[in-house]
Amino acid sequence: MIRLVVTVDCYRIAGTFTISRGSKREAVVVTAHLTDGIHEGRGECVPYARYGETVDGVAELVRSLEPEIAAGLDRAALQKRLPPGAARNALDCAFWDLEAKRAGLRVSALAGLPLPLPIVTAFTLSLDTPEAMAAAAAASGRPLLKLKLGGPEDLARLAAIRAAVPQARLIVDANEGWAEADLERNLAACAAFGVELVEQPLPAGHDGLLGRIARPVPVCADESAHDCAGLAALKDRYDAVNVKLDKAGGLTEALSMVDLAHRQGFSVMVGCMLATSLAMAPAVLAAQTAQVVDLDGPLLLAQDRAPGLRYDGSRVHPPEPELWG
Repeated sequence: MIRLVVTVDCYRIAGTFTISRGSKREAVVVTAHLTDGIHEGRGECVPYARYGETVDGVAELVRSLEPEIAAGLDRAALQKRLPPGAARNALDCAFWDLEAKRAGLRVSALAGLPLPLPIVTAFTLSLDTPEAMAAAAAASGRPLLKLKLGGPEDLARLAAIRAAVPQARLIVDANEGWAEADLERNLAACAAFGVELVEQPLPAGHDGLLGRIARPVPVCADESAHDCAGLAALKDRYDAVNVKLDKAGGLTEALSMVDLAHRQGFSVMVGCMLATSLAMAPAVLAAQTAQVVDLDGPLLLAQDRAPGLRYDGSRVHPPEPELWG
């Protein structure tokens, strides 16, 4: 019989993390622990208010499945039992971890995937003044920077950052923060400053303009893209999709989503919420064929879980079994 324990854990952010919707100083995660008395599997999720989730609500939803898990609910049945979202992510990843440990195999082997390799992750610059973001870009020394934008000074931010780091690769995340009236001007500025990708410039559900204008920079769906079922409807507006396990509802759906997105002609970005290495670990598997990787959550925390993922600068290594998988 498998037992379930759910914990809520807080991790302080190194400084303040700001996007167009607001700021935060800590990452609050929900962790599912599954044990058969010998082996333990873990999965971490980040409830996200943007999608109507709360920490208490997600923790309670996960706990509510304890009798069903004890009675034999497994990872396959979980896909229909819960909708995509944070709660299913925590349990799905915990099931993968437990299955791997019981079998004495890595999750990649169970999933029929090659052994994962180290990958280069973007490093996120929090929304701030042009001067502060330029200074942070220069101090980071990172080859790939993700710029949080979404305000009236965005063009000044782009100019200052590009002047500070002329060789760095840049991607932009507006977090639904641009207005339709500014869209073409902002995309043109991104092209002029060598930005490679722009995430979610307009609010989800109000992004039809993207299908009626020229896009001089590839545009990536984030808040507009959740699971496999919604991909086909995005094809006229987006060039890429950001696959996040918390949106998709776990590694199972994320792997399917990455495959389907490639087959439908999208570029793929694999991203994350602000969380620890336990949340990043399964995403490393999903990110192996992605064109852009954004798994820098632990780099933004004052302290990560131990053991955590190994980062060599911007290179993130696959997890060791002591962490996950």
